[in-house]
Amino acid sequence: MTKKTPNPVDRYVGSRLRMRRMMISMSQEKLGERLGITFQQVQKYEKGTNRIGASRLQQISSILNVPVSFFFEGAPDGSPTAAGFGETGNPPFVSDFLATAEGLALSKAFMKVRDPKLRRRIVDLVEAMVAEDEK
Repeated sequence: MTKKTPNPVDRYVGSRLRMRRMMISMSQEKLGERLGITFQQVQKYEKGTNRIGASRLQQISSILNVPVSFFFEGAPDGSPTAAGFGETGNPPFVSDFLATAEGLALSKAFMKVRDPKLRRRIVDLVEAMVAEDEK
């Protein structure tokens, strides 16, 4: 028996679940408790290894205070598009970044910086650090 890889849409929905849960600082344990499931089941949902049923997704959207459509915004649809045409939502790396604790913390902190010149200098600093690492 071969191990089945998660469907890309299931993985995407799971990453959006994780991102939103982290945005509101809710633990997997707390979400699991509210859903009547274990935190391990929440982990499987977030990884996309277990598919989230429609009624469960409705329940999750209510707990996380987002519409069900939130979980599908920018989801891969499986249809090929010409580069640069018909793209919707954020590139996958944006969702991947925001689904990490560091990415979420960095974006929250960055959004609190009001001075546009200072924000630009922060971006320049990070780009310089990356360029230095690539040498």
